[in-house]
Amino acid sequence: EVQLVESGGGLVQPGGSLRLSCAASGFTFSSYSFNWVRQAPGKGLEWVSFINNFGSTTYADSVKGRFTISRDNAKNTLYLQMNSLKPEDTAVYYCEMTISKQRGQGTQVTVSS
Repeated sequence: EVQLVESGGGLVQPGGSLRLSCAASGFTFSSYSFNWVRQAPGKGLEWVSFINNFGSTTYADSVKGRFTISRDNAKNTLYLQMNSLKPEDTAVYYCEMTISKQRGQGTQVTVSS
């Protein structure tokens, strides 16, 4: 059974940092591409970042230069390092398998003073 479990969210002040993790199981993690997506209160899903199985990455303009996606295939884990956080980054963050769009339960990130 495919499982994706996000963690690492929390409350942080503007300008702060968080690192999200997504622990994967039930499939060959290294063979797949992933997205981070987010959903702000009252809004639809927004794509944030992508990483393929070779480690190539892309970012939404809204997070470029502030967020870094990475993966550790030995640990079956996907990461999102988020720096210089802004209030508009407040959302539930999900990791998502690109091919199936399957997501985990999400982790809440709140950026507020």
